[in-house]
Parts: sequence; C-alpha cells; structure tokens
Amino acid sequence: MAHRFVSALHAVGRYVISVLVLLAPPLVSAADGGSSSPTLAGIPVDFLLFAATLLGVALFHHYVLQVALTGLVTISLYKIMFTGFKTGAGIAGFGAHMAHEWVLLANLLGLLVGFALLARHFEDSGVPEVLPKLLPEGWLGPFMLLVIIFVLSGFLDNIAAALIGATVAASVFKRKVHIGYLAAIVAASNGGGAGSVVGDTTTTMMWLDGVSPLDVVEAYVAAGVALVVFGIPAALLQHKHMAIGRDFQAAHHIDWARVGIVVFILVCAIVTNVTVNLKFAAAAEHFPFLGAAIWVALLVAVPLRKPEWSLIPGAFKGSVFLLSLVTCASMMPVESLPPASWPSALALGFISAVFDNIPLTALALKQGGYDWGFLAYAVGFGGSMLWFGSSAGVAVANLFPEAKSVGQWLRHGWFIPVGYVVGFFALLGILGWHPHEKHKDAPAATVQVQKAVPADTPAPAPVGSPGYQ
Repeated sequence: MAHRFVSALHAVGRYVISVLVLLAPPLVSAADGGSSSPTLAGIPVDFLLFAATLLGVALFHHYVLQVALTGLVTISLYKIMFTGFKTGAGIAGFGAHMAHEWVLLANLLGLLVGFALLARHFEDSGVPEVLPKLLPEGWLGPFMLLVIIFVLSGFLDNIAAALIGATVAASVFKRKVHIGYLAAIVAASNGGGAGSVVGDTTTTMMWLDGVSPLDVVEAYVAAGVALVVFGIPAALLQHKHMAIGRDFQAAHHIDWARVGIVVFILVCAIVTNVTVNLKFAAAAEHFPFLGAAIWVALLVAVPLRKPEWSLIPGAFKGSVFLLSLVTCASMMPVESLPPASWPSALALGFISAVFDNIPLTALALKQGGYDWGFLAYAVGFGGSMLWFGSSAGVAVANLFPEAKSVGQWLRHGWFIPVGYVVGFFALLGILGWHPHEKHKDAPAATVQVQKAVPADTPAPAPVGSPGYQ
C-alpha cells in the first residue's frame, strides 16, 4: 500500500514538474508586461505560490479545500504586504480587487450549488432510468452518451451538460462510473461548448466583444476530432468497467413535473444570460444576475417539487474550493500574453487547466491577432485535463468524490490531453492558422466584458471555469 502511494506520489510529482517546465516560459512572458513582482529563478513569486497550491491539491486530494484556502490566504497576504494589486496597494487594494471579482464569484457559487439541486431533480425525474433502452449495445452506448453531452453543451452550458451527463451515467452504470469516463464527460461538455457563442463563457465573451460567431464555430472541427480520440477509449474503458444496465421488465415512471422544472430552470438561465449580456451588460458588473436567476427559478418551483436541500452543504464545500482557486488565479500578475500565434494558442490550452480562462480570454481579445476558432477551442477544452480545471469538472467531482485525485484523473484520463493535441493539429492541418486583425480599437470594452461575464462557469448560456474552465 505504501509502495503504491509513493509510486503515485512520484508520478504526480513528475507530471506537475513537467507541466511547470512547459508553462514557465509563457507565464514569465505574460508577467513581463509591466509586473514588478519579485522573482525566483526568473519566475514571479506569485506564480510559485500558486504552483505550490496546485501541487498541494494534486498530492493531498482528500484535503483539497484546506489546501486551496491555505493557498488563498498565503497569496493574499503576500500580495497585501509586498506587491499590491492592479487596483492598488495593501488592504485597500485587496478590497478593491475583491469588489471587482465578487460578482463573478457569486455567479459561480449560485450556479454550482444551484445546478447540483437541478441535477438531483433530473435524477429523480426517472428519465435516466429510461435512457438505457435508447442507447446502443456495447461500448457504443457510453460513446453515444458522450456525443449527447457534447451536443447539449452547444446550446446549454457546460456545467448543466456535464451534470446531466454524469447523472445519466450514474443511473445507467449503477453508479459504477470509471474515473476515466468521468474525465471524458467533462471533456465532452467543454468541447461541445467551444464552437458556440452560447456554449461557453469564453466564447460568449468573444461574441460580446465583436468577434463573429462564424469565426468561433470552426472550433468544432478540433472539438469533433478530439471527441472521437478521447471518446472511443473512454467508452471502451467504461464498458469494460461496467456495462449499461438494462432492465426491460421494470416499468419506469417519468415524473414530468420534475422534467418541467429542469427545463424551466435551464430556460431561465439561458434567457437571463443572453438578456443581461446584450441589454444590461453595465448592470451585470454590479450584480450576479445569472446565479440569482437559478435560485429564483428553484424557489418558484418549490410548490411543485421540493429540491433535495440536504445536497447544499456538500455542493457549497466543493464550490468554495473552486472559488478559492479562481480568486488565487485572479491575483496572478498576468499583464500581457506572448505574441499571438498558433503555438501561443496551443500553450494557452494547457495554461487554462490551472489558470482562470476568463482573464486569459480577455487579454487575448485586448491583444488581438488570434485565430478565434483556435483560441475558443484551446481555452474551452483545455480545462478538461485536470478535474479542477473547469467548473464542469468541479461540479462532476462533487457528485463523484473519487474523481478528486489529480493522479487518478491523469492516469485514467490520459486520452484527454492526447485528444486536445490531436484536435488542435487537425484544425491546423484542415483550415490552417488565419489570424484576425484586431476587431476593435477600444480596449476598455474588453474589460467591461470581463466584468460582465461570469467565469468559466457555465451557465446555460455559459459561464464557465478556472483553471480551470
């Protein structure tokens, strides 16, 4: 037992070191845009503290909340005492920074906890029990479930699509869902939203900032290829672990009231997200409309069916973990990005697995010169490589706590980074890199969008991830 633990520790350590080596050049380049942070070996201390937090999360997955909160306190004190924030120095600067971030964090909290209750409504509706009759036999069954999640995420949101998919998987596989297949569910939800301007927060940001939806839709070329690359081995793995359970003799009852509640909540989220972003973007900077809309819809539906309130403590705990990492990422001195190129876009996909992809996207929009389809795929899909790399991953891990292991996620979900790279180069080979000129001259508009749209959080019209997605 001890030998296996040490081996796993070494494996995780080697992976983390290799990732840090890969990410160090672009991160240092990013920090060169005006940051005065002290450095160690050429890397800002801020990044080293954040890397230590992520390493702690990777190694001590039974204590991820404690590790994340410790990292948040440490980084906050370091910034307060030594470097200050973009919004000012000391405690005043920290307060101004949190005043800027609170809407995004509140939206994420409302979405993650609210969607946990929504997922239970869907599970109790009886629909997941009927689906085994509709899915194909053999490994094609779990593969088709991934395809369904992929499609749903294009017009819902990656959190909702991932939770619905995970809930269905829990039912059809009798809760014996392999961690590699859980990683594939998250990847399918993130990939499915990458080519749609209403499928992921980052693509919504691009749309609101003036990028044409047609410039983003090409991301589906890469995402579709990636789905095949990671979906087939994930489906084979799940089928070997636990085949779809089929009970054709049992009569399954569908609770249409709960189905209606699920649809009602999703519609409210979509309408709120689109309406606020298009009509009341300035007001969205000061109030978490999306998270509030989810809870208003849940409360309105209480007379019809009560949610499973007992799920709130667990969902809240998992959400606080994600919010801690999002807050840490928001304090990193990423003032600029390397020159726009396809290698830079490829690197951003790996970076988005550990850094909030919202500020990365905002910086890319401000800088200009990217092929937006490549960027949408990179920052949208990249967070799937780690379980805490996107809000969809955190939401699924809240349902399946065994997924909260970086080592196991990487070991059994190895096909996710492979799919990411293959999909990226498939897009590069088929369509080529066609950078767009800067689509607008007013950088302030980008800042406004960054404030208005909640993080890699998803929202039925996205709000999506740290990291994470």
